[in-house]
Amino acid sequence: MTELHEMTDGDEVFGVIVRSYGLHFDVSTEAGLLRCTLRGMLKRGRRKTDPAAVGDRVRATLNTPDSDPPQGVIEEILPRVRSLSRLARGSNDSEQVILANPDQLVAVFSIRDPEPHARMIDRFLLLAEARGIDAIICVNKVDLADLPEIERVFEPFRMAGYPIVPTSALEGIGIDELRALLAGKITAFAGPSGVGKSSLLNRIIPELEERTGDISSATGKGKHTTTWTTLFQIDKNTFVADTPGMRQLGLFGIDYDNLDELFPEFRPYLNECYYADCRHMDEPDCSVLQAVEAGKIHPNRYDSYRRLVSGDAE
Repeated sequence: MTELHEMTDGDEVFGVIVRSYGLHFDVSTEAGLLRCTLRGMLKRGRRKTDPAAVGDRVRATLNTPDSDPPQGVIEEILPRVRSLSRLARGSNDSEQVILANPDQLVAVFSIRDPEPHARMIDRFLLLAEARGIDAIICVNKVDLADLPEIERVFEPFRMAGYPIVPTSALEGIGIDELRALLAGKITAFAGPSGVGKSSLLNRIIPELEERTGDISSATGKGKHTTTWTTLFQIDKNTFVADTPGMRQLGLFGIDYDNLDELFPEFRPYLNECYYADCRHMDEPDCSVLQAVEAGKIHPNRYDSYRRLVSGDAE
């Protein structure tokens, strides 16, 4: 295989953005890692979204192959299949891409330190549902609580049909199960600060600490706190993205007129309501309300739905 250092100015390569910081993007190619800037026309081409993001597939040209790392320019960003995105801070309609082209989301929360916030979990799940992304809930730090408490806190999401994976990065609990769920997928690891995403990834990818150390040396950033999304390759067909901890998660791309369709446990009942345009609030003969009363939909999840419909999402 021809290495990037052996190529000449103007040679073209294809790859995927694995890191993004400031005006620079690291692109993983079959010939090696290429550090790129973005062609000016691409910056202007996409409005109200990130012009390029980790996970984007790109075409780039080399301009300094002998530098360390080799440098180039991203000439084209291939169409995104999908994206996991949130509302950009300070905006009502602009997109911040967490990860482009993911197959699934692993929403990581801890049972302690910090304790899980049900509304935040709902938000991650809604963002995934809105983009057709499979979602898994990872409960970390299970060594700090007993099983009945864990089951009680996460039962609403289990009833909704989401896989729940209990883990402990400290004791190695659930690591093999989690690793198996990642196989052959592009996965976004996301969650609040302090839940142990990076510690879990260090367990899943034994050489990860060395890789993040190399990144820290190159950028001058600390390696224990994730400050930007980084996409790691586990094997030929398996990628996982470590994302920054999120204190807030603005909902982007949510169709509130069809919000009920983003709650998978509602779907079996949506065509059974008396009114075709039923909002499942106070209408008579509402199948969703009947399912809540029958214990088929967890009341906490239904309460979350009501809050979103009424504009009180906290």
